[in-house]
Amino acid sequence: MEGENSMNGTEFAIADRVGAIRAMAEKYDLEDVAYLSFSGGSDSCLASRLIDEALPGNRIPRVFINTGVEYNEVLRFVRDLQRKDDRIVFLQPKGSFKKKLEDFGYPFKSKEHSLFLSLYQRNNGNATARNYLSKSRFGCPKCLAFQFDPKYPLKVSSVCCRENKKKVAREYERASGRWLSITGMRKAEGGLRASRSGCVLKGKDGNVTRFNPLFPVSNFEKEEMIKALDVRLPSLYYPPFNFKRTGCKGCPYAIDLQRELDLLEEFFPAERKQCEAIWGPVYDEYRRLGYRLRKKGEKK
Repeated sequence: MEGENSMNGTEFAIADRVGAIRAMAEKYDLEDVAYLSFSGGSDSCLASRLIDEALPGNRIPRVFINTGVEYNEVLRFVRDLQRKDDRIVFLQPKGSFKKKLEDFGYPFKSKEHSLFLSLYQRNNGNATARNYLSKSRFGCPKCLAFQFDPKYPLKVSSVCCRENKKKVAREYERASGRWLSITGMRKAEGGLRASRSGCVLKGKDGNVTRFNPLFPVSNFEKEEMIKALDVRLPSLYYPPFNFKRTGCKGCPYAIDLQRELDLLEEFFPAERKQCEAIWGPVYDEYRRLGYRLRKKGEKK
């Protein structure tokens, strides 16, 4: 008890998460059945380090999926890790990323909004979509209600991550026999994550499919834990770049998308052009609406 009282908040948060990982390992033998879904971002880097703190010498694979829209600096970072750590596994989805967007539809605003709009577009006025439109709270923003019209031209979908990440992960699970995915998901990230109820997710059959050891960790706690454990991150997180996130570059779901594109324009103009080529139809609509992106001709 005295030892616990002598801990500061960060030390306690680290000990708490290390304890959660150890408890999970005792129950499910993570060494043999689990893999870490490793994006190279700050959350998954912290999760990887905490796993090593909890389970020294573990051989749990760190599975990185190169979707084709990863930042070049992140790719370099993960490749460098792979040269030193043979637990890093590189995977890649089949087919063209852009072609999948054209076939299935583009992400718009959020996964929730994209899901309901795609239901409407596919089912000509789906009841679930209508309910989303009518809700006064957590429903469709009034400024986007016009999209729920049969004549709206942009094809929208929420399956981008499913087609380019989740399918690849499921194939890896079948081939490797590792059925438990460890992620860096945190409730503090918001969106659909905020609606989750805990660190462990179960499938329809009741069996555990995912373990999110960072789920209760706040943004502040995460930053302090990274400092305390001296977790190495991709160069994009440090000056002069100071990126806040490093998921798929230019993803339309990013709330601070304009800032991200401005940084790319300044430091990595070729990647900025790539974003325009991939996400152009969504960007054009965002600019037209003055939503997340500056309208054409508007100054910074």
